[in-house]
Amino acid sequence: MAPQPVDAQSVSATPMPSVCVNGQYRNLVTLPRDGFLKKLRIGVKYLLLRKPANTRPAAPLPVLPLNRQALLDAPDNSLWRLGHSTILLKARGQFFITDPVFGERASPVQWAGPKRFHAPPINLDDLPPIKAVILSHDHYDHLDQEAVLRLAPRTEHFLTTLGVGDRLIAWGIAASKVRQLDWWEEVEIDGTRFAATPTQHFSGRSLTDSNSTLWASWVMIEPQWRVFFSGDSGYFPGFKQIGDRYGPFDLTLMETGAYNVNWPSVHMQPEESLQAHLDVQGRRMLPIHNGTFDLSMHSWQEPFERIVALAAAARVPISTPMMGQREDILAPNAGEWWWQGIGSEAGEPTFTAD
Repeated sequence: MAPQPVDAQSVSATPMPSVCVNGQYRNLVTLPRDGFLKKLRIGVKYLLLRKPANTRPAAPLPVLPLNRQALLDAPDNSLWRLGHSTILLKARGQFFITDPVFGERASPVQWAGPKRFHAPPINLDDLPPIKAVILSHDHYDHLDQEAVLRLAPRTEHFLTTLGVGDRLIAWGIAASKVRQLDWWEEVEIDGTRFAATPTQHFSGRSLTDSNSTLWASWVMIEPQWRVFFSGDSGYFPGFKQIGDRYGPFDLTLMETGAYNVNWPSVHMQPEESLQAHLDVQGRRMLPIHNGTFDLSMHSWQEPFERIVALAAAARVPISTPMMGQREDILAPNAGEWWWQGIGSEAGEPTFTAD
């Protein structure tokens, strides 16, 4: 059953900044408390011992290779999906990138953990100068330490949530390049406006730093367009608040993948992703957080198949570009259903029963 639209007034009549208690940030609504033992049991049972093989593709995924000159020659208002939640945008001759992850694995080590399905469409060192890196939170599938350090010499600004910027500075990135924002705070960079907006999620890169940094979605505003980047989130009333304050959006980059019934509060089922798109007043949706890493129990194709079917039923325009395929933010193509026919390692073509 699709989720019902929510009333943002049930959270707060006025958008509120984040709350940090005893060094830990909190969501707008209280989430169920999952103890360490429960998390460990879920991780061992589902992600290690009972992981189905169809969570990985059976053949290489199609990727359109990119090079620096092609990006420099591309028109303004272009967008490229590079993998997972990594999106490259071009506006007024300048480049912005979200959650740049280029490592082989979304993991603290490169010899274990979720492995990429595909190579990035462009080598990290071939990217053009970056006006700003936009970071949603510090999980390993969103904050790639090696990537941000290699980008730092060619990046003017790092836009982060509270605490994440401190990590970057501790890694050696110049503090003058880092701007840390709380929920609902804004910054303007050479005419492009950015706002950090709430999500319902969590943070941490080890067993001892849970929720010590903030998580967020991001609003990006140019004179010609508005884009919403969801980061990671469970479905919550904050989406309607964001839409009321900043919508409508020409395009939403909406999390649609790595969901499971065991973590309903922090990742959205596709029905919820579609509703979140409607809540923020999105015009066209581009589903992200899929197609690159094996982070749940559903088949790797399932997020694409479910969201495309749901969007068609609701008559919501949707774009599903191949990795590396250029999109026009103002007039994006629907994209081909490139995942069909690839299959999975177990030979299962479609849905699992989450």
